[in-house]
Amino acid sequence: MSFDVAAEAYDRFMGRYSMLLSPQFADFAAVREGQRVLDVGCGPGALTSELVTRLGPAAVTAVDPSEPFVAAARARHPGVRVEQASAERLPFLDGEFDAALAQLVVHFMSDPVAGLTEMVRVTGRDGVVAACVWDHAGGQGPLSQFWRAARELDPDVDDEGRMAGAREGHLAELLEAAGLRAIEESTVSATLEHATFDAWWDPFTLGVGPAGAHVASLDAEGQALLRERCRALFPDPPFVITARAWAARGLA
Repeated sequence: MSFDVAAEAYDRFMGRYSMLLSPQFADFAAVREGQRVLDVGCGPGALTSELVTRLGPAAVTAVDPSEPFVAAARARHPGVRVEQASAERLPFLDGEFDAALAQLVVHFMSDPVAGLTEMVRVTGRDGVVAACVWDHAGGQGPLSQFWRAARELDPDVDDEGRMAGAREGHLAELLEAAGLRAIEESTVSATLEHATFDAWWDPFTLGVGPAGAHVASLDAEGQALLRERCRALFPDPPFVITARAWAARGLA
C-alpha cells in the first residue's frame, strides 16, 4: 500500500489516533534512556516524536518508503536520521540498534516476515523488536464503523480485516516466523472524541490508505451514500471512539 499523500492528510486521518497510541506502544516496547531506537514505517513521525521526547534526537533513527512522509519527518524532527527505504530492505548495519519498533505498519509491508526479519537483523542481541496493528479483524479499530458501512453497501469490499497482524495472535506468529524469542502479546488503545460527524468523516476523503482509496473509487453518489450510511452508525455528536491495536514484542 502506497502512502503518496501529504503528511498533513495523514495527520488528519490516522495521525490523530497514532499520536495517542505512541506513548503506550513505547512503554510496551520498554523504550528507555540510553537506547538507540529505530522507528520502522515512521510516517510523518508520530512515534518518532515520542521517541525523541524519551531519548533525544541523536538516539532516534526513522525510516519510511513514502517520500512526502520522510520529508515531513525530517522537517519535524531536526537531528533525527530519517531514511527513505522499505522495511524489507533496511539501510542499516547488523545490530546497529538496541530496539526496533513498527507502529501500525506491519499490515502494509509487502512481506511482513521479511520486514520483521530485517528489524531483527539491525537489532542487537537481546534487543526488543515490537510491532502493533489495529484490530481490524475484531472490529475494534478506528475504521471499524467505516468498513461496516462499506460492507453493507458492498459485501465484497476489502475491509483490511485480512491484512497481516489484524487478527488476535497473528502478530506473535509473524514475530516467531522472523526468528524472535520470548514473544509477549498485549493490546494498546487510543480514545479520541470527535466534535462533529464531519470532523470524523472529512479525513476519509483525503485519499489516505485503503479507506481513502475506497472513497476515491466511488462516484459522487456512492460517496454520499456511504457517508450517510456511516452517519447512521454513530450517536449524536460529540462521540468518542476507542480503538484497540494488537501489540507483540520479542527479543532479537
